[in-house]
Amino acid sequence: MPVRRVIVTGGPGSGKTTLLAELASMGYATVGETARAIIAERRALGSSPRPDRVTFAREILRRDIAQYVGLPHNSDWVFFDRGLIEAVGGLHEVAPLPAGELAAMLAAYPFHRSVFVLPPWRAIYVNDDERDQTFAESVEVHARIVGWYRSCGHTLHEVARLP
Repeated sequence: MPVRRVIVTGGPGSGKTTLLAELASMGYATVGETARAIIAERRALGSSPRPDRVTFAREILRRDIAQYVGLPHNSDWVFFDRGLIEAVGGLHEVAPLPAGELAAMLAAYPFHRSVFVLPPWRAIYVNDDERDQTFAESVEVHARIVGWYRSCGHTLHEVARLP
């Protein structure tokens, strides 16, 4: 049976990491968000949290491709905290890719057509060492993400706000 890769997405601070931790506790394979890892590594080195936008987008994409191809083939369902489709969109936002290259990149790394979206949730939003955006910026990121997945033909399923 092929690995089914499913994306859980939403703006910063919407509860993705918590949801993926719960899925992992239920035995599902999960893949963490690359951007947070990069920011944490840079902070640990005493660098600014993010390099310039193009360098950051390219590094996220590089790591997301490595995570995608490095998945064990014995997993059935794998849930991604964001993922490669967003990495392609992020790079395309700051350094537009030619249409053919964009389509080829998206086709080379398929994901389940259904994407689970966590909406902005002010009640749980907090800043931390890797999240320095404001809640308003989180709402803007959410809108861009939703638009990107729709433009790529994915079906979005909003996850209810639950304890």
